[in-house]
Amino acid sequence: MTVAYPRKFQNTLSARDILKGVIGDRELHLITLNRYRYSEQRSCKDLTELIEKLDGKPAELVRDLSHHISDEARHAMWLTDLLIELGANVGNPPGNSYIDEFERLLDHEQKDPTKDLDDFVISALAAINVTEKRGCEYFSAHIYALKQGPQTEENIKIRETIEKILPEEAGHVRWGNRWLGQLADKSPAHRQKVEQAKHKYAAIEQAAFEAGMDITLGAELRRLANLVEVANTMPLWQRPQYLIERLPQTLLAPELQFTRIEVAQRVWRRDPQAFIEKFVPMFLNGLKAKDYNREKTTA
Repeated sequence: MTVAYPRKFQNTLSARDILKGVIGDRELHLITLNRYRYSEQRSCKDLTELIEKLDGKPAELVRDLSHHISDEARHAMWLTDLLIELGANVGNPPGNSYIDEFERLLDHEQKDPTKDLDDFVISALAAINVTEKRGCEYFSAHIYALKQGPQTEENIKIRETIEKILPEEAGHVRWGNRWLGQLADKSPAHRQKVEQAKHKYAAIEQAAFEAGMDITLGAELRRLANLVEVANTMPLWQRPQYLIERLPQTLLAPELQFTRIEVAQRVWRRDPQAFIEKFVPMFLNGLKAKDYNREKTTA
């Protein structure tokens, strides 16, 4: 089967590039850890809802998902303990939510476990699998950045916590791969559905990931391009409804405007000179960066 890996941010910045900068800014570092905590905690809720939709079938998958919830809850606990020990905020993290954007882009209305259980399970597992891969990529990059950075007591505590989480997250990826492989082996039709689901949810995850990272000028247009990319993974008759339902929020993106203001205020309060010399040029270069990335990918 095809193996789908997370792509770089705008085909330019790798997870290592991003985390190298994150660990050098304590406030941003703690926000990032809190985002991890929030994601692990939210996974418990989402996986519980999935179990309820499955309604006991297949029993083996319900069992595995229950174990998965236990792991995610433990990760959230470890991260919460760490953040409180460091005196950090454990409220809902600021900025665009990767999870909320991922769920907004999902096509829940197309899948019904009571009508076609296998289709529903394939979609659910493909969605889980692609987000777990992103998590593994970032946890691994975070550990690498911390090993390269200053070996302070705080950084060591952070690294040790993430090192406990990463092996279990990698286990979740292997578990998802096994389930998808077993479903694909049922028939050629099942294999095709698995491949299509992996392709579609990889596009959805990339769009959600970039939406959570990109606040620069032109982000709305880049969100639109990613939305069209997702729609193109679907059958022709599903695309119009999918696009129409998600187009207004994609272009207006009220949470994006709020995040821009919030980030600008935070940078200004910390360092007005950096706001003028770094933040404003970065913000204005958003459209230019998009053109540059497009040239790189088409060259």
